[in-house]
Amino acid sequence: MGFGGISVWQLLIVLVIVVLLFGTKKLRSLGGDLGSAIRSFKSSLRDGEEDKDNKSDQLQHDVDNDLSTTSSQKEKDADKSK
Repeated sequence: MGFGGISVWQLLIVLVIVVLLFGTKKLRSLGGDLGSAIRSFKSSLRDGEEDKDNKSDQLQHDVDNDLSTTSSQKEKDADKSK
């Protein structure tokens, strides 16, 4: 028993029919195109994650700068009120 009630022999027969219909050249180029599309998709995902991490780091840096500016401003205001 194979996949969902399909035996190995039935899968082989279907594979032979597909090869006869399309030919090995066409199937090879189709496989190459599919492989390059998957590689491109994976690299886009990696680039998206790196951009997300960079934006997160930049946002944290901006928040830290704002907090230090605010605390230094409060110190100046406290010195002026004395």
